[in-house]
Amino acid sequence: MAQPRILILGAPGAGKGTQSAKITEEFGVDHITTGDALRSNKEMDISDMDTEYDTPGEYMDQGELVPDDVVNAIVDEALSQADGFVLDGYPRNLEQAEELKDMTDLDVVLYLDVGEEELVHRLTGRRLDPETGDIYHVEYNPPEDPEVEDRLEQRDDDTEETVRERLSVFHENTEPVIEYYDEQGDLERIDGEQAPDAVWDEVKATIEDTA
Repeated sequence: MAQPRILILGAPGAGKGTQSAKITEEFGVDHITTGDALRSNKEMDISDMDTEYDTPGEYMDQGELVPDDVVNAIVDEALSQADGFVLDGYPRNLEQAEELKDMTDLDVVLYLDVGEEELVHRLTGRRLDPETGDIYHVEYNPPEDPEVEDRLEQRDDDTEETVRERLSVFHENTEPVIEYYDEQGDLERIDGEQAPDAVWDEVKATIEDTA
């Protein structure tokens, strides 16, 4: 199999990062996220795009959102340098999905399907070890060391109020993207509520059967 071009979709907490890492290792493709792509191209010259700043880094340094046109250009650049990839975190809206169609031909579009309450449970149960930066979960992945357990903290963006707001934004912006690929007959739904190894078995088989 040639190196596949994969798009992975799912809400926050659906497990995209976990599955993308496995895809990268198994199929020898690049893991492309918008965050990594932006950081890798901070100094990219965008002076010809009639934007407020001349590089993406200037937006980031000011704490401002990078405009869609700039994000599109950076993702296009990252995809053009990859023989195969798993794209994670883009497209976030229909306009970006249309742009992506012009950038590349996808072999597989995966959607990790997880119910709302399970997503809330996963995200609100996450805990951070402030000394090491390691992430745990109070139910699924608690630390074995009682001292580590005692110092764990919940991040501000993992409180229930913030989590539900993040999911609301996802539903508003990205669910139309899921419907877009579904209507085209390209969407492969994966039951994301299974154990991670079972999710991976389904993801791997779907890529092998589709790509």
